[in-house]
Amino acid sequence: MTEAFEESLRKELNLLSIELKENQINQFYDYFQLLVEWNKFMNLTAITEMDEVITKHFVDSLSLIKAVEEIETKDYRIIDVGTGAGFPGIPLKIAFPELRITLMDSLNKRINFLNEGISRLGLEKIEAIHGRAEDLGRDPLHREQYDLCVSRAVANLSTLSEYCMPFAKVGGYFIPYKSGKIEEELGAAKHAIFLLGGSVKEVNTFLLPGTDVERSLVKIAKNNGTSKKYPRKAGLPSKEPLK
Repeated sequence: MTEAFEESLRKELNLLSIELKENQINQFYDYFQLLVEWNKFMNLTAITEMDEVITKHFVDSLSLIKAVEEIETKDYRIIDVGTGAGFPGIPLKIAFPELRITLMDSLNKRINFLNEGISRLGLEKIEAIHGRAEDLGRDPLHREQYDLCVSRAVANLSTLSEYCMPFAKVGGYFIPYKSGKIEEELGAAKHAIFLLGGSVKEVNTFLLPGTDVERSLVKIAKNNGTSKKYPRKAGLPSKEPLK
């Protein structure tokens, strides 16, 4: 591991009041190397430069602590919907080992990458599952089974809520990672969130360390069970978002 990597990661995580042990820093470095290695033959991320990966993938993923301050001490069951290359789920697992994480993605080759990462980093209490949110959101093994559902997937909030709210248990939360300016999107999604059994509790907006990249974490409380009507069949949530 390079000194520059360790110094940069520790410095940025210090701004989130997160301290890591040496073995956790090593796991992040191994993850970074694996990402760059696999990205040469499959499209995992457009971001591969070390400092950018640290800020825009690792630190961004761990910024969840701004919305869930107690996350360091809990063994929450979390599902990461549309995880892609493992963000935010794998960074959360490395930094907060007690969490029980399910990584979900619809592309099998990404699941292969995630399983390789889990194995190489020696992570436990974490699994990668292949499937679409519209299908797994109806599966009793996953429907309303999670304390937290998180997602960095790119979709409007109405669509993303229909994909994700069914996974959160009553009393749990759905927390999407969104870009900074979300007032309009949030306004358009409020009724959809209500239909799905939720309500917006708070929005944390901030800049990623050392950048002008604005981020918003929307904390959506799951107040009631989601109607059996949702999620609708594959394709509909994105073609015809709930209004």
